[in-house]
Parts: sequence; C-alpha cells; structure tokens
Amino acid sequence: MKITLQHLTYMLLAAMIILSPACNKDILNKKPLNDYSDEDVWKDPPLVTAYVNNLYLQMRHGFNEVMLSSVSDESRFIHNYGTQTSVTDALSPDDLGAFSSQFGEWEKYYRAIRNCNIFFEMIGQVPFTDEAQRQRLIGEVHYLRAYFYQILVKYWGGVPLVKKPFKLSDRDEMLIARGSFEECVNFIVEDCDKAATILPPKHEQPGRATKYAAMSLKSRILLFAASPLFAKPGIPATESYRGYVNSTPVQQAERYQKALDAAKAIIDLNVFSIYKPTSNATDNYARVFLDKDNSEIIFARYFNRQFQGTSHDLYNGPNGYHNWGGNVPLENFVSGYQMADGSEFSWANSTHAANPYANRDPRFYATILYNGAKWKKRPSDAIALDPIGEIQTGRFEKKNDQGTIIIQSGLDTRASAIENWNGTYTGYYIRKFMDLTLDAQFFRGDQSWPWFRYSEILLNAAEAYIGLQQYDNARPLINQIRTRAGMPAIPNTVTGDALTNAYRYERRYELSFEEHRYFDARRWLIAENVFTGPANGIEIFGKLNPDNTLTWTYKVVNSGQDRVFSEKHYLIPIMAAEIRRNDKMKQNPKYN
Repeated sequence: MKITLQHLTYMLLAAMIILSPACNKDILNKKPLNDYSDEDVWKDPPLVTAYVNNLYLQMRHGFNEVMLSSVSDESRFIHNYGTQTSVTDALSPDDLGAFSSQFGEWEKYYRAIRNCNIFFEMIGQVPFTDEAQRQRLIGEVHYLRAYFYQILVKYWGGVPLVKKPFKLSDRDEMLIARGSFEECVNFIVEDCDKAATILPPKHEQPGRATKYAAMSLKSRILLFAASPLFAKPGIPATESYRGYVNSTPVQQAERYQKALDAAKAIIDLNVFSIYKPTSNATDNYARVFLDKDNSEIIFARYFNRQFQGTSHDLYNGPNGYHNWGGNVPLENFVSGYQMADGSEFSWANSTHAANPYANRDPRFYATILYNGAKWKKRPSDAIALDPIGEIQTGRFEKKNDQGTIIIQSGLDTRASAIENWNGTYTGYYIRKFMDLTLDAQFFRGDQSWPWFRYSEILLNAAEAYIGLQQYDNARPLINQIRTRAGMPAIPNTVTGDALTNAYRYERRYELSFEEHRYFDARRWLIAENVFTGPANGIEIFGKLNPDNTLTWTYKVVNSGQDRVFSEKHYLIPIMAAEIRRNDKMKQNPKYN
C-alpha cells in the first residue's frame, strides 16, 4: 500500500478536524508530506490515528444529496442521479443506478475493508507509548469493519468475506466465492463483540465508536437475520436464494431470540431513554434530531459548520427559499400518517379530504412541509411576496390590481416566481432534521446524523418479541415511543397480525428518512407491494371565496415516476464487471 500525497493529506485533515484529539501540530513539521510512505505511517501513532479517522469518513451518513428514502416509498429524488434506474426493472448487473454511485458502493466498502485488514496486520508494530490508545483503535476498527460488511450484506445477501490484505502477487487468492448470509452475519457479530469488549462507553470527544455503538450494530444485524427474507428457507420462492440468504434451514425463533438478547443488552443498561424535553409532542420529536447528545442518541456523525457542515437543508429545502428541493416526500408516505386519535387517514373520508393536514400524528408536523405549513422567514428577494413564511406548493386564485381573478402558482412550486426549477413534484418537502434558524442558501448546518438511537433499539426488541409471539412484552416498548409522539397507546387486546401491523406503522414513521424503510420493506417481503406503482404526489388548488379566503381542494396524482419492484430486487445484482473478473462470484437469482 503506497500512500499518496492526496490520501495522506486527507487523513491528516480528518485527524485534526473531524475526530481525533490525539493529532498535534507537530505532525506537519516532521517531514515533507510527499515523502511519507506506508512504512512511515506504521511508525507514527498520530498517523495511525489519522488512518483510522479516514476509515470513519467511509461510513455513509444520511445527509447526502441523494437520500436512500428516494428508492423507497418515502420520497422521490427530483434530479434522478440514477434513482430512476434503481426503482424500475431497468436495474441490472450492467447498471445498478444509484446503488452503484450513491448507496451500495461495493468497491468503496471493499477498499475500506481492505484498509481495516491492513490496520490489523500492522497495528502490532506501531510504537505507542500508551497501550490503551492502541487497544482503543483496535476496537474501533473492529466496529468499522463490521459496519462496512453489514452495509454490503443488507444490499446483496452473502458476500465474499475478506479477512486479510492481499498483495498483487496473490491474485488467485483474491478470487473469493461469496460467503453464505449466515457466515457473514456471524462474522459481523464477532467483530461487534470484539469491539464492544474493547471500546469504552464514551470518549472525551464524541464521534468515535463506543461500546454501545458496537452493541447497537449487533442488534441491527441480528434483527435482519431473523427477518422473513433471511430466515425462512426458500423465500423468496426459488431455492437458489439459499446460500446467499441461508446456508442451512434454521428455526426463525432462534434468530429472533438472538436479536432480542442483543437489543435487551442495551435496554437493560438503563443508559439511554426516550427524549422528551418539552410538553409538546411535535417539538419533542423534532428536537431529537437537533439537540446535541440528547438521551436518545447512541452513536452519531457530528458536523462542524466551518469545516464540514451538513448541507441537508440546502439539498432538501423548498425552491422558494433558494434551496434545491431534492428528496420530496411521496403522497404514498404522507397518506399513511394516522390521525391524532390513532385512526387511519383516508381520502375517501370527506372530512379528511377537506382538510388533510389537520389532526394528524404529531410527528407529521415535524417531518413534512406541506401547503400552508408555517416555516422560515423568506429570503430578502421573496419576503415581499410572502411576509408570513408559509409553504406554498399549490395553485390558487387571487385578484390582480384590476380586480380580475387570476391563477397564481405558489412560491414553492415548479412554476415559482422566485425559482422555476428545484421545485417539488409531489407537493411536499422534508421538514425532518431541518434547522429553522438556518439560511441554507448561504450557510451549512451542524445537525448530527443519528446512526443509532434508542428508539430503534426499543423497536428491535419489540419486533423480536412479536416474532416470538410474546405480545405483552412487545406492546409496552412500542407504546414508549407512541407516548412520546403524543399518540394513543396500543390497547392490550391487540395481538398477532394486528400488532405486527401496528409495530410496522410505528417503525415506518418513527424512523422515517433515517435509512431504514428501504431495508425494512425488503426484509419483511412487502416491497413488491409497497414499492411498485406510481410515485404519487398531491395536486392542490385554492378557489377564491367572496370574502377573499381560499377553499382548498386536493387530488392525488402521479408525480411522473412509475416504479417496479420485482421479486429479484429483494437482493440487488452483483455488478457484471465483478462477475467477469471473478469466476467464483455467483450472481443473485433471476438476474442472469
């Protein structure tokens, strides 16, 4: 491994700015940067810390321009970037669309795994004066390797397990067959257990993997292993999925018990709790993602406004605020929000249809920007058009200066008077994670991306309890989350499939836009139903009344994207180039 000037400079910046307090000013004075070699790195503890910091930067956070939600039934990305391919039958071994460039990133994660393996090979010879620092880094890299593998496994099923670095002379050894799903899960769990044993509960500076992060990753992957896609032999129907999904038939209950044990190991620590800083349910939910280091956050990616601030608000804010409007929520998702009393919303209900954004689950108001929602002060060139700061995603009648009724498009539509591009196709924008005080066209935010939070762990345990038919144990865990959300508790009479459906609602809307829904719908084997069909939006029109008020009407429409999720998509295809270069690599079923 020859370390280039660019690579080393990047690692040093990561060490000094993003994560580590161990890097000091003397690093830059030791030697000209272009003289560093791999031998130099493994002789210098600060450079080794920088090397590990660069591994952290390979972890995908959710504040990217293209969100994973836009290949699920949560949202649509308005600029494409390969997402159109990824949500149709155009997805193929020759073209993975966004799964190649944005999400799965096979090559990126295998490079990261290779660098983890190099670390393990070399770390023993590094001259640390503090042995505790060596051990801490070893624990962190076990966590990081487990994280990279679980990403690959969630997309592809069983993948090649590379456990050591290879040289160019080892070409034949580099051609590795895919491990079974079970083997991969066991390896991930093993790395998580090693990390949890070594790592401290917290660090002096946040952002580095902890004992609790490793335990949470173990909980997540074991729940995946217990899910219908991965635990029931022969599902999907063809036996050829076996080996990539299972190596041998297993009892699903055994896997659910392991998933439950992993989640309860965190719950029983009583370290984390549901965050409720106010008496307002909507504010409580919104602040989980804005208040730093609150009681619910287990492990997060931190951002510094000056050096590496997040552009989430710019990427997703309305075009009427000079933002890019990128990942716009679908009506498919919005319609699913329950009413505040826990009943289902329905467009067939005339009361609901007349005022669809009233009396919904309080999390709706912290997650979705909809026509009429109160929002930020408009930028200076638009405030005269909207002094209130109210989202405008519909068309409406108004009187011009001559008293003639004309039709005007809202400031946040694709026919906006401010910007007629970057507008939503669906009538909605994302509200979740947004900083109300930030002028995103000029400044970056410092919100943290929650890789793991306590709500997920409670839901993981609840799902495992349901899988084990221990409904009375599952219900209180779900109700902890519903109570914080201001929603009525699930009654004790709800069991079986009804409780499964109530749980899946809670997971879908509590964890929305946190990169869970795409994987959840696949592992539950419901993606063929919920990911297929039109990506719907809402057409909104305001008719002017004699008293100059507006009466709004709403019509569900296709936003312009038809989606197809086929049985084969439960695992995405191995890239054709990878199949060609490795004759031991077998393709996922039905892509041949």
